[in-house]
Amino acid sequence: MTTSPLSPDAAPQPSPQSPGSVSPAAGPAVADLRFPSGFMWGSSTSSYQIEGAAAEDGRTPSIWDTFSHTPGRTEGGDTGDVACDHYHRFRDDVALMSRLGLGGYRFSVSWSRVQPTGRGPAEQRGLDFYRSLTDELLEAGITPVLTLYHWDLPQELEDAGGWPERDTALRFADYARLVADALGDRIQLWTTLNEPWCSAFLGYGSGVHAPGRTDPADALRAAHHLNLAHGLATQSLRDVLPASAEVMVSLNPAAVRPRSESAEDRDAARRIDALATRVFTGPMLHGRYDEDLLADTARITDWSFVRDGDLAAAHQPLDGICVNYYTPSVVSAVEPDEDGPAPERRDGHGASEHSPWPGADRVVAFHQPPGEQTAMGWSIDPGGLTELLHRFHREAPDVPLYITENGAAYADEPDGEGRVHDPERIAYVHEHLAAVHRALEEGVDVRGYFLWSLMDNFEWAYGYGKRFGIVHVDFATQVRTPKSSAHWYADVARTGRLPAL
Repeated sequence: MTTSPLSPDAAPQPSPQSPGSVSPAAGPAVADLRFPSGFMWGSSTSSYQIEGAAAEDGRTPSIWDTFSHTPGRTEGGDTGDVACDHYHRFRDDVALMSRLGLGGYRFSVSWSRVQPTGRGPAEQRGLDFYRSLTDELLEAGITPVLTLYHWDLPQELEDAGGWPERDTALRFADYARLVADALGDRIQLWTTLNEPWCSAFLGYGSGVHAPGRTDPADALRAAHHLNLAHGLATQSLRDVLPASAEVMVSLNPAAVRPRSESAEDRDAARRIDALATRVFTGPMLHGRYDEDLLADTARITDWSFVRDGDLAAAHQPLDGICVNYYTPSVVSAVEPDEDGPAPERRDGHGASEHSPWPGADRVVAFHQPPGEQTAMGWSIDPGGLTELLHRFHREAPDVPLYITENGAAYADEPDGEGRVHDPERIAYVHEHLAAVHRALEEGVDVRGYFLWSLMDNFEWAYGYGKRFGIVHVDFATQVRTPKSSAHWYADVARTGRLPAL
């Protein structure tokens, strides 16, 4: 028996702000900026991107093992089999974090390392790795921040249907309990999911991420079951963790902007806002799916997979909301042509004949604004971060916020003396930290900033060709070299002061 996915008091959200009303891009600071005492300065990684040891100590393949070993899926055929070899080098990596003065480290647990089939008892050797990592962090005075899921679903669960199947959400709640039982006495800050939009819409819509499926209805089913998984896992965590522990979720909301003030472009922005952000914030923060989202996608699904109680389960009290931000989305309407090819899509999420935007793929065009771009081809606009922090502050005014990913890829290479200079990254991070400071000054409760990423790593379908780290990794030798951005960020973290550039 199913119920309407929309709660009786739900109302469509207003269209995103027009370009004239969004926060302007943050420019260089004219004076030093001071962050509050206790503000957490950290960096982030994820399990498949750095750990390696893909077949050791009971770990079984995840969807990213399968995807990366499939010819043509990743640039250069790169895989995460070895990556940064963090599984064997974590003590040295923690010592490096300590030298850089990081106050927090956000890492993710590999589900298939801890529960190889996605069901049943835990693999203690896998849990022992995370126990040892956590103990090393605590001994170094670094706060561990654990993410339960950063995209590496056990392959056996994908073989049973993956995230489009309801059972995966139930399995995730069991897995959350296993990890909490093992690490709940050590870790205070927990996040359930990282960027569920990517898991659902890049994994099951456009197919540019694992598992590489391309069914728009399955993408929407996956989104719902990720919402449900978050809620059920939150309940599992609260059953096990001490009352003082904090449970959060990391989202990658879109700062969506219409290209013009036309009604058509504003409607295009509304559609993308619904698919990029409100498909998750609706259930998680408000216990509903908005009517416009349901109407936009009605030709794809009737949402009958939403069962009684699902939205209440997804809508759990949160101790924090984590925001990941890199670049805004500028969109416009295009005339649908049922007989012609779909319009070229430049949304920054990889090339595919299949769209990650179900219900909007033939009516919305994406644009990269003029100006500076990172090596990913993403425009640089820190004002979008301020905008999103204000948005979440309005929607959940009593819930503190963290930035759990923000950073930039550049083509970093050592010079003749082995040093790595990356002034572009320093400028990018500086501008975005100034944007965070602006939000703080305007009354937004932001508690911490985690730079993406600690080190260069396996950048998903881009393989090892895109370097986001503040620490350079020579993947042939595994030598770590802190870049100039690492030394600069260490000074910011140590002093809580953002100096003028």
